[in-house]
Amino acid sequence: MPTGRTTDIRTYKGQSTARSRAHGHGQRRRLRAGRIGTPGLLVSVVAASAPLMSTAGVMPATYGTMGVTAQPLLFAGLGLVLLLFTTGYAEMSRHVHNAGAFYAYIARGLGGTAGAAASVVALVSYSALQFAIYGIFGYELSGLLGQHLGATVPWWLPALGAVAAVGALGWLKIDLSARLLGVLLLAECAMLLAFVVAGTGSPGPDGLSFQALSPAGLHSTALGAALGLTMASFVGFEQAAVYAEETSRPHVTVARVTLLAVTFVGCFLALACWAVSVAAGPSRVVAAARDLGPGLLFTLAEDRLGTGFTTALHVFYLTGMFAALLSFHNVVARYAFAMGREGLLPAAVSRTSRTSGAPAHGSLLQSAVSLAAVAVFALTDDRPGGDPTTPVQRLFAWMGAIGALGVILLMAATAAAVIAFFVRRGAARALAPRLAATAVAGTALLAVAVRTVGDFPALLDDDPVPGLRWALPGAIGAAVAAGLAHGLLLKARRPEVHARIGLGNEAFQLDQLDRLDRLERNG
Repeated sequence: MPTGRTTDIRTYKGQSTARSRAHGHGQRRRLRAGRIGTPGLLVSVVAASAPLMSTAGVMPATYGTMGVTAQPLLFAGLGLVLLLFTTGYAEMSRHVHNAGAFYAYIARGLGGTAGAAASVVALVSYSALQFAIYGIFGYELSGLLGQHLGATVPWWLPALGAVAAVGALGWLKIDLSARLLGVLLLAECAMLLAFVVAGTGSPGPDGLSFQALSPAGLHSTALGAALGLTMASFVGFEQAAVYAEETSRPHVTVARVTLLAVTFVGCFLALACWAVSVAAGPSRVVAAARDLGPGLLFTLAEDRLGTGFTTALHVFYLTGMFAALLSFHNVVARYAFAMGREGLLPAAVSRTSRTSGAPAHGSLLQSAVSLAAVAVFALTDDRPGGDPTTPVQRLFAWMGAIGALGVILLMAATAAAVIAFFVRRGAARALAPRLAATAVAGTALLAVAVRTVGDFPALLDDDPVPGLRWALPGAIGAAVAAGLAHGLLLKARRPEVHARIGLGNEAFQLDQLDRLDRLERNG
């Protein structure tokens, strides 16, 4: 007697095949696992902090513009705050593995709408930091070409070349990028260590002094700006979570690398900062920084180690910036990939390269946006008249200030999200010490953000552009507003997409299965 069983079995087999294809398609929207281990991930993360760029750029600005002579204490103090932050952040990384990192954590802790807002802020902030480095990279390379080859090259040509090179490397396997970053980072750190030994072994007129470690040197009307600049030197340590899907043991590797990165950056930069103070002399370092600017490090190094070493230091200054560019590019590409996979950006952005497994379309998008940013500032290269350095200086100062503020706010929001996530899971008592440390760090980060906004004129070196003091931090406010509006719109019109913000590859697979279910019901 016919029962229709054969038809049911055929249908079941068809559904199983379709679901298997959906699962396979979902895997293609997944970053390839096992590509990067602890050493590779550590160098990728630390490279973003660009130790040599921090020493040559951030430290002279903090000494000269803000007049903070106890700058090593800023690195030590903020390093401690970030270690407290890391206790909860690293614990969260054991439970949530998503290339969206910050926004995924915020979505899982504070809801999809907050996650959508965080995703836009993350894209804007990390992109802005990358734009800033493109500007200073182009300016420094054009200067070296003029000095050693007599070639007159506008800053934007090397910057555009860097956009192309970084974009090409971003398309390749992450393990290849990690090897390149590792070589550049080791060379950069070796050069800095050589300077530390020379600077402290041959101190300035004040001798081997520890005056830079006196809290009295923290008194400054622009302390908030100094904190913001110093925090920018740490940006990158939090990126380990972005690569969680590409490690073999994310629940172990991400937490370990995050702790190692923030410890290394804090200790290494505090040591380098103290060496700069000793070499220049604590009583003279502020005046020297005002006169020499980024040239302070190179002048001090040349006096002790000679012209050949200083030339090599300039080269590794550039390679360090390039390493930071590549690191930020990889992170932004993965954020865009994660957003495309979860419906926050067009789905095409979430496609990966079939050969390398890298987030190819996210990388292309970031390259295009970087190209546009450099082009905008290059088009103003002749204004104001007689000052061709103004566009690149503004590109570095404006974008750097926006990016640093955005990342600080993301960290503060992530601290709140981590606490909410574990409280809702009933783990508050078991994780009480870690959550308390996270709360302290989040409060401190929020205070740094407020002080940074208040001292924005010092960060911008009193740029005369009308309304700039509020327009630049307003860019982060606009990103928050746009992200919230996008999240609320998704919640109203596509609630199934909104509910999956922060779920990572699981969100894509659920979406594919939902589509199949709808087809089955209609067919």
